[in-house]
Amino acid sequence: MILLNFSHPLTTDHLAQIEALTGQKAEQIIDLKVQFDNEKLFEPQLQELMAKVPLTSDEWQTKPILVNLPSLNTISALLLAELHGRMGYFPPVLRLRPIANTTPTRFEVAEILNLQNVRDKARQERK
Repeated sequence: MILLNFSHPLTTDHLAQIEALTGQKAEQIIDLKVQFDNEKLFEPQLQELMAKVPLTSDEWQTKPILVNLPSLNTISALLLAELHGRMGYFPPVLRLRPIANTTPTRFEVAEILNLQNVRDKARQERK
């Protein structure tokens, strides 16, 4: 699987947790630094970011891709719209959570959210 990381670096423990949850090896990890300028329009900045992702059109549509979203909600919303357009479906995303009573705070993989399943279930509610 390809792991697109738009957030903080992932540790070897995180990768082991991800592989255990997905049953797949992270064959390729693409780390992308997300730092948007609040004084500029976000959509052009998103296009600059996406130009750094070294995937072909075929890879976007055929490879298993897991996404670690950026923290800022508006960037994540834009990114999900872009990914859906490139992939043809919503990608699964990581949810990390803080580990209780750790100093400094450490994080663990809480779950993998299957956004496409959420979308498909919501479509059933439109009846």
